[in-house]
Amino acid sequence: MANMCPYGRFTHAVVRGIPESFGKTAGDGRENDEVTVDQAKAQRQFGCLTGALRQKVGLQLIEIPPDPELPESWRIEDVAVIQGDTALITRPFKQQRRSEVDAVRRVMSELNLTVVEMGDEQGDSGGATLEGSDVLFTGREFFVGISSHTNRRGAEVLADTFRDFAVSTVPVCGGARLKNFCSMGGPNTIIISNSDGARKTLRMMEQLTDHHYEVLTVPEGSAANCIYVKGPSKRDFLLHRPAEECPDSVSVSKTQLPLYHKFSLGK
Repeated sequence: MANMCPYGRFTHAVVRGIPESFGKTAGDGRENDEVTVDQAKAQRQFGCLTGALRQKVGLQLIEIPPDPELPESWRIEDVAVIQGDTALITRPFKQQRRSEVDAVRRVMSELNLTVVEMGDEQGDSGGATLEGSDVLFTGREFFVGISSHTNRRGAEVLADTFRDFAVSTVPVCGGARLKNFCSMGGPNTIIISNSDGARKTLRMMEQLTDHHYEVLTVPEGSAANCIYVKGPSKRDFLLHRPAEECPDSVSVSKTQLPLYHKFSLGK
């Protein structure tokens, strides 16, 4: 494998607004029975996120308007995996979500990235499904969670697209996505939740990798879903949930993570 730089500096962030249909499942129009939908809170959190990315991190923000016909389109990371100057346009598991890629594809082209299409059911990647929330890029390699959203054929397409990096597949139990319980907390640090499923996935990752990573286990499962950013001003940032939601995990991260700038997304 090529000796690639662990991370490049971030310059842009692409986000998509919260639609009025937030909390409904794509394709059936029903509200998700597993969560209590709070539209106002979601809008506030989205505002905190965009404000932090623009004002604190210093990124150029590209905001795609919400589409009420696409209730899950706010999960924008699902429809593109970007590394270097290449953007892989994915194929979400649900047929009803696949039109989400159109607006994202246009933005990737406007940013002059090399756009790779996963293709249709009859193409070379026929049968592949891949969602970006099942993809963890460590700066050295990719881990792809095999879940109810992403299959092995999807992981193979990703490996074929980013050939300079090793790509390993790991199991994800239930309806979760890999980055629900596992994310990067720094260039060499993996943050992971303390659940049985997360520990099983971590053991598999340790068996598959040739690299060494520090591992920070956090008590609350949702606290493991963070965003590590190398900002354009040569400062590193970690975006995480507020202390009110994950008090034990925030205290752990303050003492055990490197001394780069950390801030929460607020309520």
